[in-house]
Amino acid sequence: MTGTGEERGGPWWWGRRRGAVLDGGLALVSAVECAVEGVPFAREAGLPVALGVVFGVVVGAVLVLRRRWPVAVVLVGIAVTPAAMGFLLGVVGLYTLAACEVPRRITATLASMSLAGTFVVTYLRTRGDVDGEGALVFVLSAFMAVALTVPPVLLGLYVGARRRLMESLQERADSLERELSLLADRAEERAEWARQEERTRIAREMHDVVAHRVSLMVVHAAALQVVARKDPEKAVRNAALVGDMGRQALTELREMLGVLRAPEKPSVTAVTSAAAVVSEAPVAPLGDEGPSLAELEVLVGQSRAAGMSVEVVVQGERGAYPAEVEQTAYRVVQEALTNCHKHAPGARVVVRLAHREGEVAMQVENGPCEGEARGADLPSGGNGLVGMRERVLALGGVFVSGPTDGGGFRVSAVLPCR
Repeated sequence: MTGTGEERGGPWWWGRRRGAVLDGGLALVSAVECAVEGVPFAREAGLPVALGVVFGVVVGAVLVLRRRWPVAVVLVGIAVTPAAMGFLLGVVGLYTLAACEVPRRITATLASMSLAGTFVVTYLRTRGDVDGEGALVFVLSAFMAVALTVPPVLLGLYVGARRRLMESLQERADSLERELSLLADRAEERAEWARQEERTRIAREMHDVVAHRVSLMVVHAAALQVVARKDPEKAVRNAALVGDMGRQALTELREMLGVLRAPEKPSVTAVTSAAAVVSEAPVAPLGDEGPSLAELEVLVGQSRAAGMSVEVVVQGERGAYPAEVEQTAYRVVQEALTNCHKHAPGARVVVRLAHREGEVAMQVENGPCEGEARGADLPSGGNGLVGMRERVLALGGVFVSGPTDGGGFRVSAVLPCR
C-alpha cells in the first residue's frame, strides 16, 4: 500500500518520477545519518565500526520503501530507537503512515509505541548527563518524545485527509461529467425521436388530407371520361366538382405548408421537453383548426356525388368532445371512405356513428364490390389503415379492421372522450 492509499502492482510503486526521486533522496540522507550514528552505537555495543556503519546504511535505506510498506518502515524506526539512530527514518515514517490508508487504530498503536520508545530512550540517556532534579529530565524526555512523534502524525493526518478530499472531489467531477454526457446523449435521442414523431405526423396528415381529395378527383375524372359524350351536362357538373376538390386540396396543403414554414424554431430544451411530453399526451393534428364531426355530412355528400351509395346511421346525442377526438373521428371516416373508393367501387357503404357516455364509436362497412362496377385504378400505398390505427391508439382508443363474412370490409374505432 502506498502513501497515497493507491494500490500498485509490480516492484515499482511510484506513480510519478518525482516521487521516486524524493524517496531516493530521503533514503540517501537517512542512510548517511544512520551510518554516522552507527559509529557510536558500534563502540557502545563492542562491535566493529564498519559493521555499525553498514548496519546504519541498511537501516536508513529502508526509508525508500515508505510508500510501499509504511508500517514496516515505522517498525524498523521503533526497533532502532534504543540504538539512538534513525530520527529522520522515524519522523518521515510516521508522517507517511498517518497520510496513507492504514487503519487509524494501527496508526495510533504505532505512534504510541514510537512515543513511548523515544521517551524511554531519551530519559535513560539524559538522566546521567543532566545535573538536576529528575522532574526536569522527565519533562525534557517527554518534550523530545512529543516533538518527534506528534507533529509528523498530525501533519500526515492533515495531508491524507486533504488528499482524500481532492480525490473525492475529482471523482464527483468525473461522475458529473459522465452524467452530463449521458444526459446530453439522451436529450439528443429524445430530440431525434421527437423529430421522427413529427415527420410521422406530417406524413399522416398529408396522407389524410391529400388522399381523400385526390381519390375523389380521380373518381370524378374517370366518370367524366365515361359521360363526356353521352351526357355533356353531367360532364360539366363532374368537371366543376373536380375543380372544387382540387381547390380544397390546395387550400389544405397551403395551410399545412404554412405551419411547416413557421419562422419559430424550437430550442433543444423545447424539443427535449416535447419528446418527454409527447409520450404522455396525445398530439393533435397540424394546424390550429381541423375537421370535426359536424362536417361529416359534407364528407359523405362528396362521396355520394362521386357515385357511391352511402348510408349514415347516428345513435345517441352528440356531446362536447375535445378537438383531437373530433378530428380523429373525422379522419377515420374519411380514410375509410377513401379506401372504399379505391378497393370497393360500386359497393354499398354504411357509416355508423354512436355517441355513448364517455366515448364515441364509429364504423364504416362496405358490402361486396359489384361485378359490373369499374374502378378508377387508384393507387394504394398501404398506409391508410396504419395511419388510422396510430391516430386512435394515440388517444387511448380501440381500432379494429378486417373483412366481413359477406365479402366486404369493416373499419371500427372507439375513442374515449375524457
